[in-house]
Amino acid sequence: MRVVVCTVVHHPADARIYYRQIQALLDAGHQVTYIAPFGELEDFPERTQPSLTTVTIPRAVGRRRLGALRAAKAAMAAQVGGADLLLVHDPELLLVLPPRRGRPPTVWDVHEDTAAALTTKAWLPGWLRPAAAGGVNFAERLAERRLHLILAEHGYNDRFRGTHPVVPNTTYVPDEAAPPSGPRRVVYVGHISPDRGSAEMVELARLLAPHGIAVELIGPADAAARAHIEAAGDLAHWHGFVPNAEALRLAEGALAGLSLLHDEANFAHSMPTKVVEYMAHGVPVVTTPLPLAVELVQNADCGFVVPFGDVAAAADAVVRLDADPDLRVKMGLRGHDAAARTLGWPAAAREFVAQLEAWAGKS
Repeated sequence: MRVVVCTVVHHPADARIYYRQIQALLDAGHQVTYIAPFGELEDFPERTQPSLTTVTIPRAVGRRRLGALRAAKAAMAAQVGGADLLLVHDPELLLVLPPRRGRPPTVWDVHEDTAAALTTKAWLPGWLRPAAAGGVNFAERLAERRLHLILAEHGYNDRFRGTHPVVPNTTYVPDEAAPPSGPRRVVYVGHISPDRGSAEMVELARLLAPHGIAVELIGPADAAARAHIEAAGDLAHWHGFVPNAEALRLAEGALAGLSLLHDEANFAHSMPTKVVEYMAHGVPVVTTPLPLAVELVQNADCGFVVPFGDVAAAADAVVRLDADPDLRVKMGLRGHDAAARTLGWPAAAREFVAQLEAWAGKS
């Protein structure tokens, strides 16, 4: 089958969209047309895969969204002819879908609690957020009646009347966990923003510097997070965006992987993908007490849970791992073993592809 995939918000090399879902479709022998903001990429060699066609549109950023949405609307209209399925990844795209009569079966991949996420959008005025959240809730109810939905978390089903398939943010798990290696350091992998702990990670870098332990931040950062990083000077090393597979290779061997997310409603029912990825690569986890992260880390005994906003507790956890190499190794191995048993992407990939094939009438 031929699947048209579109995002106007996410980075084209987003791990969920490209490295897991699109790659699963390509591996299953399907053709994919990928509409995304490729203009921001300096290098993306994966675009040359034989069954993959890419279409470049602008990225919707902050309040500059109208032009990008118009481009996405035109691109989808041009590409859906003859396609078996349309898969969209952003709630904004629900506003610009091609007309139903000429559109193939359409799937919305629900990545987050969209209404709750509005509380963290600095570009959206505070007085407008309640109205925007109401609009999002209405759009979700309408989408449920007219589209197929897949969800990133089981908890998202509570927002809808029906029950929808879940495609979890699992990951590729290496056969073996990498041992501690290289300079003494802790890492963060993922989008960097204040609600994801940018200020706390910079402060952590200040606390760990006297111990000779570095903090490495791997991922794109919004404007507020960049201000935090720049104010820290040389204390924190920011790699910027790095493709997911390379980012995880950079994380291997670290003392710990950080997930210092805030107590936000959008995170309450979500598993931070970075926690899963740290475990898969044998890196102990230091996380704030978000429910799903706590469940994973405590069940596997593969890291430390620290209070929200308590940077000193995070620093103490890192120093403890640094002082006890045996503990570092054991926690890394326990996390890797747990990930290998329950968090490997290939099993979820088969279910994902089979579900899309069924909706497209190709199973």
